[in-house]
This record gives sequence, structure tokens and C-alpha cells, in this order.
Amino acid sequence: MNDMLPLRKLGQSALSVSAIGLGTWQFSKKNGFAGKYWDFISDEEILKIVQTSLEGGINWLDTAELYGKGESEKAIARALKTLGKKPGDVIIATKWWPIFRFASNLENSIGERLKALDGYPIDLYQIHMPYSFSNLSDEMRAMGRLVKQGKIRYAGVSNYSAKQMERAYIELSQYGIKLISNQVHYNLMNRKIETNGILSKAKELGISIIAYSPLAQGVLTGKFHDNPELLKNVGMRKNRSFFKSGSLLKSKPLIEVLRSLGQKYSVTPGQVALNWLVTFSGDTVVAIPGASKLSQAQDNLGCLHFRLNTDELRQIDTASIIYK
Repeated sequence: MNDMLPLRKLGQSALSVSAIGLGTWQFSKKNGFAGKYWDFISDEEILKIVQTSLEGGINWLDTAELYGKGESEKAIARALKTLGKKPGDVIIATKWWPIFRFASNLENSIGERLKALDGYPIDLYQIHMPYSFSNLSDEMRAMGRLVKQGKIRYAGVSNYSAKQMERAYIELSQYGIKLISNQVHYNLMNRKIETNGILSKAKELGISIIAYSPLAQGVLTGKFHDNPELLKNVGMRKNRSFFKSGSLLKSKPLIEVLRSLGQKYSVTPGQVALNWLVTFSGDTVVAIPGASKLSQAQDNLGCLHFRLNTDELRQIDTASIIYK
């Protein structure tokens, strides 16, 4: 239980990251359309979540312009300053929102992102979606310029298909720059990247997969199976397919496997699910579970302190194979 998962390289970069980071969509302060997905979280609670995560071994935070129109970035910066963290002490990943924009906006708006982060550098800048008014070549050219200008350290993408990811990798390579990551929806109830070519292509190119929604927004913790009454308090999440009664019934056998293994290691089903996600594919996959409460941040950390053996990894693989 004290055998902590070691840091690993994020793609072909000099960034050594913990197997899980902290996802911060929930720090949006209910600002903007995306921010309304979560309840308002005070700066005091955010500080506790960030502090606990960092003290527990997490060394990177993932945010985005879309998260509250920069409110998540600002909240992170305030928390880090309060904790006395200097620029470079914590790895920060953020994202540019491309919808209804041209590639030129990448460079025109970078100052806004840096201002929101208030002196903390952008270690990883990601294009949030593969859709904009510009083509992929122009966007990668702009990302390359940002790297060369020292405004960001590394470039990544999010929600890119295997083909789009490979094209982005090739385009960036023309400028002597590596694409280091692709952030995608991946968990035990959504394993499509294992069959649509994304995971295999990432391994081939040395690109890290950053898994968002790694706990299926809480379903993989088993709490909704144990107490369906909690579904009344999930807000907009209730519209997601995996919260439907039929989906919960379908995933119950998987939850039971996670629960059984959790009892062996004295951990929770969610911690087993996270541990599987960041170990089943070697060091290729890292995850960014969120936390809207201090207890959730503490729970996330538990996945770092045990190791599933090969047979156990395969057991979970078999139990969740219907989600490939």
C-alpha cells in the first residue's frame, strides 16, 4: 500500500508528471455555459482541494479557457499563490477553445490565458477540439510559434481522432516540435480509444493519452449503485447516458469486480478503476479526475498507493470488455 506509482514522462517531453493530475472544470464558478455544469465552489474549498492534491503526490493541474471563461485558471492561480507555490513548482496544462475561431486567435489570445494564470507558466497548451474556422496545419503552425516564442512549453490536443492526432504530430514535427498529448474521454465504461486506433497510434508516436472523466463522473465509484437517491443531486449530469437506470444495471457486474478488488487492497472501487486506467497501458495513459469536495480529492489520491497485478488487470479488462 505504500508503493506509490512513480512519475512518468508526458509524451516526448521533459515534463515528469504524476499518474493522475487534478481536473478543474468544476472550478468554473458557474460562469459561462460550461461553468453551469457544476455547483459553485468557494475559493476556500478550492484551496483545500488543491493543497490536499499537491501534498498527496499530484504535481499537475489541468484547466481550460472554456472552464468558466477563465475562472478556473484564475482560481488555480489564487490557490497556488496562497500556498506559496512559485512559477514552475506545479505543472499547469490549459486549453484553447477553437469553436468559431481562426488559428490566428491562438496567438492573439495567449496573453489572456497568461494573465488569468497570473504569472504561472503554461507547461502544456492544448487545442480543446478539432473544429474551428481554420485548418489543422494553420493551428499547428501557430502552436509551433507559441512554443518557439516561449509563451508555452509544449503543445497538445484534445478530442482528436487517431488520424487527426497523427496529422497534428506530423505538422508540428516540421517545426522541430513534438506533439506530446491527446486528451480524450476514457474510462472503464468508455474504452473506444482501444478499438478506434487512438491508443495504438499514441503508443506508436510516443504521445501520452490524458484521460478525462476517468470515473465516468462518479459512476465508477459505485455510490450511485449503492444509493440511487444520490441521482437527484447530480444536476446536469443526469442527462448523461451512464446515469440512466439501464446503464447502472449494465455496469453493476463491473462495479462488483472493482469492489471485490478494493476489499483486497483496502481501497474503494473508484480507486481501483483509476489505478487500472493508468497502469493497464503501461505509462501511456494518465488521468485527470476532478474533485468538487475535499473528500473526493482525498479519494483520488488513494489510487496512487497500490499496484494491481497482471491477473487483476485482466480481470477488470474482462469485466469491462462490453465497453470497448
